[in-house]
Amino acid sequence: MMGRDGILGALLFVMTACAGLPAIAEDRRLEIHVLNRLAFGPDAESLNAIRQEGVDRWIDRQLHPASLPEPAALAARLDRLETQKWDAVQLFERYGPPRRGPGGPDPEAAKAARRRAGIIVQEASMARLMRAIESPRQLQEVMVDFWFNHFNVFAPKGLDHLWIGDYENRAIRPFALGRFRDLLEATARHPAMLFYLDNWQNTAPGSPGAKGREAGLNENYARELMELHTLGVEGGYTQDDVVALARILTGWGIARPQEGLPSDNGFAFDPNRHDFGDKLFLGRTIPGEGAGEVERALDLLARSPATARHLSFALAQYFVADSPPPALVARLVTRWLKSDGDVRAVLKTLFASPEFRSPAVSEGKFKTPFQYVVSAVRAGGTTVTNYRPLLGTMARLGQPLYGCLTPDGYKNTRDAWLNPDALSLRIGFATALGSGRLPLDKPMPAVDEAPPPPPAAAMPMVPPTPLDSGRLEALLELSAKTRATADAAAPPLKAALILGSPDFMTR
Repeated sequence: MMGRDGILGALLFVMTACAGLPAIAEDRRLEIHVLNRLAFGPDAESLNAIRQEGVDRWIDRQLHPASLPEPAALAARLDRLETQKWDAVQLFERYGPPRRGPGGPDPEAAKAARRRAGIIVQEASMARLMRAIESPRQLQEVMVDFWFNHFNVFAPKGLDHLWIGDYENRAIRPFALGRFRDLLEATARHPAMLFYLDNWQNTAPGSPGAKGREAGLNENYARELMELHTLGVEGGYTQDDVVALARILTGWGIARPQEGLPSDNGFAFDPNRHDFGDKLFLGRTIPGEGAGEVERALDLLARSPATARHLSFALAQYFVADSPPPALVARLVTRWLKSDGDVRAVLKTLFASPEFRSPAVSEGKFKTPFQYVVSAVRAGGTTVTNYRPLLGTMARLGQPLYGCLTPDGYKNTRDAWLNPDALSLRIGFATALGSGRLPLDKPMPAVDEAPPPPPAAAMPMVPPTPLDSGRLEALLELSAKTRATADAAAPPLKAALILGSPDFMTR
């Protein structure tokens, strides 16, 4: 185990070295760079594939994930996650709050139902990590990470703990590399988003359905739909546009069986709560005709040049640099508009750009906690059946999965994650993982099961098996300083020092 002085020394090493790393051989550098940006870091399989296929062929296959079959073992393990198979309606029926009795809601029964429903978030978290660690469709999973943050939903809010897995599986992953307009609508219609940003309560004042909590306009979703999801904060809209979009979105909400409205995976449009007056939105008159108004508004938002700029900047920031080159962003905007928001086409332009492939941007992005934890497990070749230590580490590092409270999602910039406390926690994780002390190969505990107590002193202790530092050195491109530091360490600490190095903190 690395003592306090060892951790402090490693922390100082990382803090002083994270400012910049030496360049490496161009062909090897580009392979590792691509795996660090389009995948969650290299593992033995992905590095072998990119070397055999070549960088451009590997990228093209990643842009078409259907051409990459999932391993049978991964598919079988995903298939055992029962709640991942159910849609939003089924999840509510099986795990939703109990029906009210004659005396009103039973607080204890509601609390017990919520505890029981914890399996949904746990299985969604397991599925996300399984795919991120093991799936050959790495770019698809990277884009799930990107788009989920862009269209963030906070699982602990109300009923969203029931729908978070279905939201990712039905509204995000299928559209991650497709047309932005389709992705925008999928998120706009999902009960998780409608509940999180309160549009399920959005009702035209004075309409037949205006009663109780649904007695007036709710502007939350309309504002975030423009500010975060599409146009951006400098997208040229006004408060009048927010109000107009909120009016357009009245009645756009969650199905309620007692009302007898047609349901699409829990979504329903209620004309009794809709404002049928004409609206002036973004300089266009939208006649009051019902649900079709929302389709027109989404068309305007998806095809706006402001949306193209906002999303092109976000993609360039995620894949290239915290402050992306303006010329690259401009080319991405042009491609976005010409392709009608085809995400695959925009990414193809981005990945072929000299800005993306420049040695100057290699190792320039600091890994988020999710990226760091997943890349460490991938590099170590660790078999994972117990995901709780990984989820706990991400939470302690400030990025609990599905746990971002605000709708802007987690940041992906260096300033958001590089600080002494976080680095100390990362080095602690690297030490535990590298030395083989994380119980990742144990059974996954039940949702409400406490961690097992430490073994009694009289019980024989099986010494942990450290990760193979030779495997890491062969897989990763390490600076001379990191190699020298690892070589000088005791064998049980070599892997830990590599995973806690500045080389591995960046991507």
